[in-house]
Amino acid sequence: MNESAWVTVVATVALLGSAWRGLRAGELVAKPLAAAGFVASAWQHGASSSPYGAWVLVALVASMGGDVALMWRAPGAFLAGLGLFLLGHVAYAAAFAARGVSWAVVAVALAPLSLVLLGVARWLLPRVPRRLKAPVVAYMAVITVMVAGAIGTFAAGGDARIVVAAAAFYLSDLSVARDRFIAPGFANKTWGWPLYFGAQLVFAATVAAR
Repeated sequence: MNESAWVTVVATVALLGSAWRGLRAGELVAKPLAAAGFVASAWQHGASSSPYGAWVLVALVASMGGDVALMWRAPGAFLAGLGLFLLGHVAYAAAFAARGVSWAVVAVALAPLSLVLLGVARWLLPRVPRRLKAPVVAYMAVITVMVAGAIGTFAAGGDARIVVAAAAFYLSDLSVARDRFIAPGFANKTWGWPLYFGAQLVFAATVAAR
């Protein structure tokens, strides 16, 4: 890991500690710092030197904006964060396309992933307010396509870490959904944040090989 990645690791630990102790000021500092760390890590790895890396960098910057927006509980902030993360997943999909994708594998992967999507929808959507249902469904569809794209780019000769990062990101979003709509609490963050920030660091690291 480079120096910026360690910033994310340390800031994530501080973020968890702040959330556990109920230190809102600590969260307001640690979360943007952790996000800035994964953006800087991708830059240090040379993200600007390839189309794949450039798209990953766009995705990470969008995710950082989403992180900041989701620090607030207001519906408008949630929608802004959701939109920024959706753009981030679109950028990841563009990165996979730039790297090379087996579209046949993407099509095959979408079948089981769609079943997972239906299961998550049955679990989550009854608890989502009506005004947020359409944005949430759109987000779920886009992240599902992103994961399928990660599998497709791996099948085309890509880095296996891309699939690991995409899966970890997907799972981390379940913790966000559970915290927002099902059962709010610190327990969601104990596994959601490490998965999320870890996923972003892995994505950042994959640009180095390009």
